[in-house]
Amino acid sequence: MEPLLRQIPRLGVYELVKMGTPPHAAVNETIKLAKVALRHGAGALVNGVLQTISHDQARGELLEPKVEGDSHSQACALTDLCSHPIWMVRRWLCHFGRSENIALMDWNNKRPTYSLRANFARRVSRENLLETLNELNVISEPSSALEDFVRLSSGLHAVIRGGLMQRGLCSVQDESGGLVVKVIDPQSGDIIIDCCAAPGRKALNMAACLQKEGKIFVVDINKGKLSLLQNAAIHLGVDDVVIPECSDLYSYADRHDLLADKVLVDAPCSGLGVLSKRADLRWRKTSTDLEDMVNLQSILLRLAARLVKPGGVLVYSICSIEPEENYGQDATFLQNG
Repeated sequence: MEPLLRQIPRLGVYELVKMGTPPHAAVNETIKLAKVALRHGAGALVNGVLQTISHDQARGELLEPKVEGDSHSQACALTDLCSHPIWMVRRWLCHFGRSENIALMDWNNKRPTYSLRANFARRVSRENLLETLNELNVISEPSSALEDFVRLSSGLHAVIRGGLMQRGLCSVQDESGGLVVKVIDPQSGDIIIDCCAAPGRKALNMAACLQKEGKIFVVDINKGKLSLLQNAAIHLGVDDVVIPECSDLYSYADRHDLLADKVLVDAPCSGLGVLSKRADLRWRKTSTDLEDMVNLQSILLRLAARLVKPGGVLVYSICSIEPEENYGQDATFLQNG
């Protein structure tokens, strides 16, 4: 069977089973898609498949893969049920067990939520931001973990239309990124180096904490992304403490004489901890990619350690849940000194 002829009915089944689209709408639109994308006769096959699924669902007889048998059989079933690649499912079954693995994949498939950071550099408090959001009829609540963050109950459309970010009142940032900044604990007067800084959300957050006293050297090899970061710093009113450095970390560590109070290694990673917001990533990553990332992270961490002054702070952060990228890196770094 042609690949596209397999994929089109799958889209229709997803609408019926997962999205709850009314059967007549899901079936008719999928038939139209098959006729346009393939040929007129393909609509008959799609119609037959989706009508059968719809009738079985209405009678409560819809068959789903059963998560049973040996580990391979369970992984295959979960791959179909939860739409994750089998290599990933196998890893997580080993690391987290069946129940936690299913909960994790269900989370990855849910619509993501967003958070906003009030821009202290523009003297915007969280209370100010909550009031402004309320005026825009945006449902939000204060973060329970961070004093400058607000959680949104809906998407970002109303926030964008209201011009809050355009005016520099806030920026979009995950609370997980805010927690990294909280660990670093930037203080007025600190000298900070942010390695692999782009796109710069954590750097801009730290810059706001410095209250115009101190410096943040933002290091990244991508000149275009650094330019965007610098423009964002101007927009948010923190450009006086943000110093862009376009360089790879090898070269930067060799030529940089000034040691920092605090160094952040926000390293490139597999990204497997943020699949709810990057749904395509699961299908573009492989286990080999993970191995390559682990090697790169280890190198970056050792280089960054050379930039910390005696008694200073080195913080390593990633957006992955893989043990090799987290505790494994910590253990290796501490063991090798």
